[in-house]
Amino acid sequence: MPLKAVILIGGPQKGTRFRPLSFEVPKPLFPVAGVPMVQHHIEACAKVPGMKEILLMGFYQPHEALSRFLVSAQQEFKIPIRYLQEYAALGTGGGIYHFRDQILSGGAEAFFVLNADVCSEFPLQEMLEFRQQHGDVHSFVILGTTANRTQALNYGCIVANADTQEVQHYVEKPSTFVSEIINCGIYLFTPAIFQHIGEVFQRNQQELVLCPYLGEESSNGWQRAEVIRLEQDVFTALAGSGKLYVYKTDGFWSQIKSAGSAIYASRLYLNQYSKSHPERLAQNKPGGPIIRGNVYIHPTASIDSTAVLGPNVSIGEGVTVGAGVRVRESIVLHGASLHDHTCVLNTIVGWDSTIGRWARVEGTPSDPNPNDPYAKIDSETLFRDGRLTPSITILGCSVTIPAEVVILNSIVLPHKELSRSYKNQIIL
Repeated sequence: MPLKAVILIGGPQKGTRFRPLSFEVPKPLFPVAGVPMVQHHIEACAKVPGMKEILLMGFYQPHEALSRFLVSAQQEFKIPIRYLQEYAALGTGGGIYHFRDQILSGGAEAFFVLNADVCSEFPLQEMLEFRQQHGDVHSFVILGTTANRTQALNYGCIVANADTQEVQHYVEKPSTFVSEIINCGIYLFTPAIFQHIGEVFQRNQQELVLCPYLGEESSNGWQRAEVIRLEQDVFTALAGSGKLYVYKTDGFWSQIKSAGSAIYASRLYLNQYSKSHPERLAQNKPGGPIIRGNVYIHPTASIDSTAVLGPNVSIGEGVTVGAGVRVRESIVLHGASLHDHTCVLNTIVGWDSTIGRWARVEGTPSDPNPNDPYAKIDSETLFRDGRLTPSITILGCSVTIPAEVVILNSIVLPHKELSRSYKNQIIL
């Protein structure tokens, strides 16, 4: 069966919670567990038999880093990969509707839609098999997972028939408890979905004709009619019609909204590497650094044999790690330099940043509750009660930390040269 995949990568106005890291590189290209975030999606799609093409869709301007990534991914996965640029932010449904001809070209009988800011095992093959067993050939499948009762309110909630798994009710971010089954942002559609999105588009247009003043805040009324959200506009209407099903996964899943959640996502992917990519995990070797748990080290990195790394560490291209350095639960991006005896915990070290000797850079992890199997990562607010919420420490690109200082729970914007210790601050 000819298949396609669409990965929704958003645009520069999105991903603001990912700053200052998204200043340097589009968020979908941020490295998680050693490879760009969206490469995990592409790898999963390329493994599905019958996959003919992968389309990235968003409203980033054509970008050198994005073009380079697409070329190398096409060569690596031997599958056509293209970027389709929306003329404005059209929402999760508006973009695929706008480019429906591109998606359907080549006779695709079904296609996956994946949000780029999730990390998952991507059980795509299982979703296909589930649809063949449960729904008819024209039904649509949402990937769902279980959250705890309080956190479910932050997601799209799905009420499904316990026997058939048909979606009977769908509410996006409800104000009171609806269901523990939440939407994972990964869907399997057939071309019939465009008829339902088209109905929303027509309705939007009619509303604009009836209430033209509502359209004044955007430069033209068309733009407003084209903004369609799959979750609120399409799924809510489809629920209970016998066309929408949920496939519940027990595999790992998390959103990557903030920089703190990137470290957690990195841990989930590094755990998966022991099965899927053992060659990406560093091993203890004579003369090599001491590895504890799952660690990814780029082959070009230079690491002293007395350094101790892990668990959950990923070291980027060209990174230098000196003697006696300790790194744990952190992402060190390319070109960074950790001088002798530095200690880096729960931190993202930006591109080309330098940490001086005997300095300590530490953050507070924002992990889900380890005692609750259904807990998800909280989308933490930056401030609480007028204070900066303790979270992971982020160094933007080309930040210099002097020797023998402590940086704790802070966010340092790019190109800063610090001269003293900081705690719980945003350094602008």
